[in-house]
Amino acid sequence: MAGQLWVRLMHKTMLVEDAVVPCPEGDWLKALAEACHRLDLSFPLIVPKHLRDWESYRQTRFLPEHFMDGLRQDRMEIEYFDPAHADAQKKSYDPRNG
Repeated sequence: MAGQLWVRLMHKTMLVEDAVVPCPEGDWLKALAEACHRLDLSFPLIVPKHLRDWESYRQTRFLPEHFMDGLRQDRMEIEYFDPAHADAQKKSYDPRNG
């Protein structure tokens, strides 16, 4: 099932700019490339830490040193989410809820 990739540019704790792009679950790098293009950023260097975080949590963060031409903000955070799956989790199976 296809979800979405949320890419956030952060300065300290404030969200400066973001983008949401379609993301097939197994192809997050292609979605990241599209989001970087939308945000006018170079593609970041992917190090083993990013791969481990992605496999474990479906999210990771990139610092300015992960970009060839730097990053104006403090960090870029990416997170995978599936809106259909989130709606399914909210439903209660308690018979009292009808």
